[in-house]
Amino acid sequence: MSLAMLKSSAPAVAAPRRSGAVAVAPVCSARGCRRAFRSSGAARRATAVRVQASAQPSVEQRWDAQVTEGKVRNVTGSDILSYLADGWTILDVRPPSEANKARIVGAVEVPLFVEDEEVSLGSFIKRASAFGMGGWWLGGSHMVPNPNFMGEVQAKIPKSAKVIVGCQKGLRSLAGCEQLSLAGYDTLAWVNGGFDSCKAGEVPTVGDVDIRYAGIGGLSEAIGWTEVQQEQNKGLGSVDGALKVVGLILAADLLLFASEYVQAFLAGKVPPPSL
Repeated sequence: MSLAMLKSSAPAVAAPRRSGAVAVAPVCSARGCRRAFRSSGAARRATAVRVQASAQPSVEQRWDAQVTEGKVRNVTGSDILSYLADGWTILDVRPPSEANKARIVGAVEVPLFVEDEEVSLGSFIKRASAFGMGGWWLGGSHMVPNPNFMGEVQAKIPKSAKVIVGCQKGLRSLAGCEQLSLAGYDTLAWVNGGFDSCKAGEVPTVGDVDIRYAGIGGLSEAIGWTEVQQEQNKGLGSVDGALKVVGLILAADLLLFASEYVQAFLAGKVPPPSL
């Protein structure tokens, strides 16, 4: 087929009409127009969702905004005793596993999170994941929100009270401040950095225990690796710390020997122990 025949058999395409210097696209078919309209509508909706999502603050930004907007006072460990003398109440939102290690004198204890005790495969996986992601070293376990948190707080603390919300690290207390504010508590403060940022004696505890001890656990506590243990000469450099390390090494060696013995016994390489 010649080039002339190809040109003559090709469908004619209408050239775009021009209005002045602006080109006007040819009119589309009804089906094409509907498809284009649906596509443009979906694109507009997707764009609107993205804009709305980007305009909404994250949870951490919401919590921080409480402080920057003046709804929650920012206090440090050195301020706590003077606040208590001025009639403020400490709301301790730590879980019992932390609060029991260093109880605060006169504090109201209502945990914001509690240990997950549900008996299910999902909970087991979450607890195992928490252990594997650092719980073995730092201590702690998988937590779930306390469904009775605000009910317990309102039963123990009047809304007219001046409340310092505190936790071990400082993040959960900000979350607690948000819930109290929404419930009608107007005079709130939080401990910036949590009780881990406080020095010995700044927070009154039962038995004068350094409140930072409530935030340690796991293997790091067992061998005296933590900062507070090092400061008080109870870490690896102390006699107590050295004995713990030796004990752990001996225990690991004993477990290894027992494992090798069981494997050899199952393989028939050693006789059973005589009774």
